[in-house]
Amino acid sequence: MLAAGGMPAATQLGWIVLCMVSARSAAMAFNRVADAQIDAANPRTATRAIPAGNLSQKFAVIFVAISSGVFVLAAAQLNRLTLYLSPVVLAVVLLYSYTKRFTRWSHLVLGFALGMAPAAAWIGVRGSLDLRILVLTAAVTFWVGGFDVLYACQDIEFDRMHALNSIPQALGVPKALVLARTLHLLMLGLLVALLFVFGLGKIAMVGVAVVALLLAYEHSLVSAHDLSKLNAAFFTMNGVIAVVFFIFVAADLLTRNARP
Repeated sequence: MLAAGGMPAATQLGWIVLCMVSARSAAMAFNRVADAQIDAANPRTATRAIPAGNLSQKFAVIFVAISSGVFVLAAAQLNRLTLYLSPVVLAVVLLYSYTKRFTRWSHLVLGFALGMAPAAAWIGVRGSLDLRILVLTAAVTFWVGGFDVLYACQDIEFDRMHALNSIPQALGVPKALVLARTLHLLMLGLLVALLFVFGLGKIAMVGVAVVALLLAYEHSLVSAHDLSKLNAAFFTMNGVIAVVFFIFVAADLLTRNARP
């Protein structure tokens, strides 16, 4: 909507949604294949489909291949640049799964994997890249990185036993929580910058304020001594934050276009 200055064409929106669904499906399935042995050893993830025996690795690999193919074909329907960049996108979202084997900063790699989406959608609509949209890419990178640090706190002992890298494993839960909050503060700063670079109005400003309140509530659910509400903070609140921010920015763009 930022790229189109309102509603994009229905065909563009359809192909972009298909790109999102297929790329995410490929990434999630590939992660399950790459981490099958790790998931089987971790009591928290042992019930996932592959370690539980509900799906075979062969099926998952075929699913990854088909989803990746659908992604490339959908990208080709948008414009030439999206087609050319589609292998780069797949490389990032698939190879992320191996980063925790060699760096504690895998959280930010995951953040960037999702953060590419705004820039990719912009290219899908415009056929070129505007540097302004990279502000939203950076915001999403820090947002996802922050809540992934929170999520990783529940696996700290397992990661240490199996030589897997993460911020909580390296720094401990208290410092990891501080870093997660810092990343989310950076994200909020970038959302404020986004308002200015795109000339968004008061409705979008209220949206950023609401996001700040939701993030504050998310962090209030988790402490170094109590991680019992981590799933609520990770899954529920971040889903709400994404939808709320979209609604406010969309309303700002649409009402601005409706003014005489």
